[in-house]
Amino acid sequence: MHPIAFQFDSFTIHWYGVMIALAFLAGLWTATRRARRENISGEKIADIMFWLMVGAILGARAVYVATYWKDEFASQPFREIFMIQHGGLVYYGGLIGATLAGIIYIRWKKLLLWKTADILAPSIALGNAIGRIGCLLNGCCYGRVCHLPWAIRFPNQSAAWQQHFQAGLVGSGDPSLPVHPTEIYDALLNFALYLGLAWLFGRKKFDGQVFATYLMCYAVFRSLVELFRGDYPPDHIHNGLTSAQLVSIPIFVAGLLIAVMLSHRGIKRR
Repeated sequence: MHPIAFQFDSFTIHWYGVMIALAFLAGLWTATRRARRENISGEKIADIMFWLMVGAILGARAVYVATYWKDEFASQPFREIFMIQHGGLVYYGGLIGATLAGIIYIRWKKLLLWKTADILAPSIALGNAIGRIGCLLNGCCYGRVCHLPWAIRFPNQSAAWQQHFQAGLVGSGDPSLPVHPTEIYDALLNFALYLGLAWLFGRKKFDGQVFATYLMCYAVFRSLVELFRGDYPPDHIHNGLTSAQLVSIPIFVAGLLIAVMLSHRGIKRR
C-alpha cells in the first residue's frame, strides 16, 4: 500500500489518480486500434472515451457518496465529496454513468450504437483491471481475514487496520490481519475478461455481442469477488448480499436481454 506517488511541497499526486489516468490511456489506445478494423476514426473514439470517463467518474462518485454518506461524509466538509484522489469510486456506478453518457453521445453523433459498444467493451475491462491496482495501492476494497499463503497485510493506519483495531484484533503498532487480496482477484479476472473479449471481437456473430458478453461476465466476476470482500459495514449487507451483488443481477439480465434481442434481430457484422 503506497497511496502517495509524488509530493512536491503541498502538491500531492496519489497513485489512485495515476492508475485511473493509466486505465483511461490504456483503454483509449486499445479501443482506437479496434476502431480501425471497423473503419471508425480514432478521433471519434477519443471523443467518446472522454465523455465515458466523465460519466464514469460522476456515476462512480455519486453512488459512493450516496452509499457511504452517513459513514464518511455527513460530518465532513462539503468539499470532501469531490476529493476522489482519496479513493471512493464505486465501479458499477461508473459503469452505469459511462453507459448513459456513451449512449447520449453516440446517438448525438449518429454513430452505430452496438458496433461502437463492441469496440469499447474490452477496453472497459482493461481499464477496470488497471484501476483495481490503484485500489490496492490506496488500501481500499480489501478482503476478509484469511490465512492463505497469498494473503496480504495492510500497514498501520490503513482502512483495513482501522477496522481490525476497532474490533480489538490488532494493536496500535501492528499491521492489519492477513486478508484476501480482493483487488488483485478483481484485476486478474478483468484482465482475463479483456483478453477474452478482444478474442471474441474478431469472431462475433452480430454487433452488440461483445458488449453483452462483457455485462454478463462482469456481473458474474464481480459477484464472485464480493464473496471475499471484507470492507463493507454490516448495514451494507442485505440478506447476505452486498450492494454490488444486488446490482450485478440487473446488469447480468441486461446483458442477456441485449444478446437475445440482437441475435434474434439478426444484426450481422458489417
